Amino acid sequence: MTITSHLFEAYLKCSTKCFFRSLGEAETGNAYANWVQTQTEAYRSEGLKRLMEGVPRDERAIRPSGTGHLKTANWRLAEEFVARSENLESNIHAIERIPSEGRGKPAQFIPIRFVFTNKLTRDDKLLLAFDALTLSKILDHDVGLGKIIHGDDQATLKVKTSALAVEIRKLSGKIATLLSSSAPPDLVLNRHCAECEF
Repeated sequence: MTITSHLFEAYLKCSTKCFFRSLGEAETGNAYANWVQTQTEAYRSEGLKRLMEGVPRDERAIRPSGTGHLKTANWRLAEEFVARSENLESNIHAIERIPSEGRGKPAQFIPIRFVFTNKLTRDDKLLLAFDALTLSKILDHDVGLGKIIHGDDQATLKVKTSALAVEIRKLSGKIATLLSSSAPPDLVLNRHCAECEF
């Protein structure tokens, strides 16, 4: 079973939600969950547009494909990159590429995530670290830094994703165990229940 960023995000909120998503269960609907999804998509779309406007056309890429393309890339900024490696898959909002500084050194790739809220949570940083881990598996070297653009002022926060890598691996292992089970996890009420689409 592939652990996607969509499933990883669900697991951070609730293991039952992750299990339901993995099965493709129909959502029961929740006005707040729909509003959050609309806000998230609109903020990401507007953020990508604004970010891309600051980069010359010949240095942009939209939905670049193939892992080999990354190592030979000549773009400076790519949007909507789907990173797949082993059992991980992440829909990375944007990737900034910084050319290598010396011979034999690889270019640096920085995943970028957009979050519409003014206050970031640990989950936001963990999702960025999941993007970075998936990207690092493709590149065969660590991606130790990521950026979150968030809030009304489009503030940028740099996150040391390498510091979260061990936690991401542990969570990925727990998700893999959950998804390989045929029985759903125990139902537990938590803070997320009121805003959950299930």
